[in-house]
This record gives sequence, C-alpha cells and structure tokens, in this order.
Amino acid sequence: METGETILEVKDLKVQFHAKGRFESARRESADNADVGTANVIRAVDGVSFGIRRGEVLGLVGESGCGKSTVSRAILRLIPIASGEVRVEGSDLASLSENRMRLMRKRMQMVFQDPYASLNPSMTVYQAIAELLKIHRVAERKAWRRKVLEMLQEVELDSDFIDRYPHELSGGQRQRVCIARALAVKPEFLAADEPVSSLDVSVQAQIINLLQELQEKLGLTFLFISHDLSVVRHITERIAIMYLGKIVEIARTKELYGNPLHPYSQALLSAVPIPDPEVENSRKRIILAGEVPSAYDIPKGCRFNTRCWRRMDICFTEEPELKEVSDGHRTACWLY
Repeated sequence: METGETILEVKDLKVQFHAKGRFESARRESADNADVGTANVIRAVDGVSFGIRRGEVLGLVGESGCGKSTVSRAILRLIPIASGEVRVEGSDLASLSENRMRLMRKRMQMVFQDPYASLNPSMTVYQAIAELLKIHRVAERKAWRRKVLEMLQEVELDSDFIDRYPHELSGGQRQRVCIARALAVKPEFLAADEPVSSLDVSVQAQIINLLQELQEKLGLTFLFISHDLSVVRHITERIAIMYLGKIVEIARTKELYGNPLHPYSQALLSAVPIPDPEVENSRKRIILAGEVPSAYDIPKGCRFNTRCWRRMDICFTEEPELKEVSDGHRTACWLY
C-alpha cells in the first residue's frame, strides 16, 4: 500500500479536440463504425486517473501522440478538459476562477520540451525570469536581480549568464534557465514535459541529475513525462505507461522494470538498451507490428488489440479496466 499525502489527484480526465480539414475524409470513412456525435472528435486523453503523493516523482511514459503531454497541460489548465477532475489538495482546478487559478499556478509550474521555443529571443535571462517574479508578485522589484542570481546559482549557471540572450546559450544552458524560471516562484508541483528529449545525450544526464538534486533539496512533487524508459528509470519512484489516451499500467519503478505485466509495457522495456553486452545480445526483443491507431478512430475493446501478440476474443469486444494485480501494481489487460 502506498503511503503519504496525495497532493495531486486526477480522476477520469478526458481531453478532446475536434477534427477539421485533413481529418474530414477520414471522419466520413469512420462514421459507419463510430457514434455520430463523436466521429469527428479526437480523444487525446480518454479517461486517465492517477494520484501523486507529496514529494514523489511519477513518470508518465508512452509513444509520441499517446496523450502524455496533453495530460500535463490539462492539469495546469493550459488547455480545456472535456470532463473529469484535477484536484490539488482537494480543490478542483476546473472550478477555480481565473484569479484563483493564477494563484494556483504559482504553486504549479511547468518545464517544456523545447528550451529554444520556451524563451523569448528578445529577452535576456534576467528579463525572462524577472517576468515571472512580476506576474506572481514575488519580492519587490529592487530584489529581483538578486533573486535571479540566486536561481542561476541553483541551476549551476554562473552569474555572467544573467544578461545573455537565448541565442548566446547552448541547449542545456537554455533548459537550465527554463528550470530556474519555473522554480523562481517556489512551486510545490512541477510538470516536466520531455525536458531532455531535444538535448544532446551528453547533456541529458546533466539535466536529469540536476532535476533529481533539486527535487530532493526542495522537496518538489514531480510529474516527469518522457518517451524514454531508460531516462525515467533514474529519477522516478513510480511509472505510468500510456497508450492511445489511457494508462495501461502503473507501478513502482523497480516493480515495473522487474515484472512488466501489460504486453505494451513488455514491448517498450524490451527496447531499452542494457549496458551488459552479453545480456543485451542474448535477450529477446519484442517488435510490435502495425501502427498506433488514430485517436479519432479508437479500436473497439482493448485499444492495443491491433498490435498485441497475446490478444484474445474478449480483447476485441470489451475494454479492460485498470485494476490492481498486486500491491500498488495496476494494469488494464484481460490476461490478468
């Protein structure tokens, strides 16, 4: 049984987008197999539920397009949700006014995937971080420069970076600035959306280590999003695997790596390199056939049935629920 106070709780979260333009022909083709009212709806997130305990790092993993980034944006109300609840210490974010949500965003910050797009090219590092201090009314103006210098030190950047522009920084340095900006308002919760995927491999480890050190030092609660299971292994306590808008498995990190239950999780883990050449050469890889179905034409039954090598008749007619198989280990699969 997991212990500790749940700071963030997501219940049956759904996020939908309406298909237009190039989706129209596909919508018409799929109309015979879909409800009339939902044929043109992209179900990006389709009933996701999980909780994060205070001080915990939860990894959210899946292929590109599975909806994991949409989950993080919906949690911070950067995009509208179709239904479901996002509660922070009992407060439903969907019911908050804009003013109250602005106060909540001081407690909940986000680090985005692309540091090149996250910083305004016309702003210096000082201006980029000070802007957030101004919006959230953190300290007086005369104290902003000192505060920015403190944050640069926190992310291991020298003070002479303060007056530089983004084009004068490397990718890793830009991401450090983005992390400093997010932490400047002293948030309790941080959503890191693929924070290292656009960086060189040599820099990725540095940023992961930095985030891990900051999480332990500041007691942050993390949602760490990635498509790379070899990355999340080193920073997370639990991992949730997403496929086509739903969580198909969630477990403690050590348990998931040692005993993946869902066939999709097994396939993902079989692709993670092992540093021991003898073990790496002898193990069996699971190669998934076919493409991920579209989020506006989700298969009936288990949404993984088009690619699963262990599928059964029931997998084509009924969708499995996410159920606990062992202590803290849940999966959505008819095999269990």
